Amino acid sequence: MSDKRASLPISRRRALGLIAVTAGGGSFMPSTAPAAQVSSYAGLALFDAGGGVCAITPEATEGPFYFDPKLERADIAEGKSGVGLTVKLQVVDATCRPLAGARVDVWHSDAQGHYSGYPGQGDGQDVDTSGQTFLRGWQKTDESGIVSFATIYPGWYRGRTTHIHFKIFLDDSSTMTGQLFFPDALSDQIFATVPPYAERAGKRDTSNARDGIARRAGPLLQAALREAADAYQALLVVAVKSG
Repeated sequence: MSDKRASLPISRRRALGLIAVTAGGGSFMPSTAPAAQVSSYAGLALFDAGGGVCAITPEATEGPFYFDPKLERADIAEGKSGVGLTVKLQVVDATCRPLAGARVDVWHSDAQGHYSGYPGQGDGQDVDTSGQTFLRGWQKTDESGIVSFATIYPGWYRGRTTHIHFKIFLDDSSTMTGQLFFPDALSDQIFATVPPYAERAGKRDTSNARDGIARRAGPLLQAALREAADAYQALLVVAVKSG
């Protein structure tokens, strides 16, 4: 299946200036920064080593659309059209020590707001994606506690702000569930100007500030965004209770 992920329009890059801006409005710190220079807030940078104190990342609801597609893969797009996005999560413990070998599942909606694997999708609840597995997958963290997924920027659906779901399995009995959130300015610009997002009728009805789940999660689940040549990168450090 051909890859339909869109490259970054120059006009949008100039308009937003999001090369080094986090979802919370702060500066993005390069992943090469030593741990001593990195805030304990998740999402600001990826840690190179343990040491210090990491605030435990709050959990967020799993939602109604999770299932295990039994697909261990780095590229989850399955040819879906949209703006290219690399999602990089680093799993650490409360001392900022990277946790290797943790399973990380991610899933999210396509540019039209549809999840794979379920009936009743879309604004009219008349789209059936049963049996499909697009925009889902899992990997295990490497020695640095990191997983990376190639996907597209998620679309919107009524009642929710833009987000990506994730689950982290430390072992058979320890699971952490969360959601990763994006800057409203970037979401609004993409949805208004970039096909196929802009081809939808109507406008999204929920921003981060109006989404109860995002408000309860707070800044620890807001991704740091930066630009590469052909995709945005969303970075989030997830600190979990272990042991």
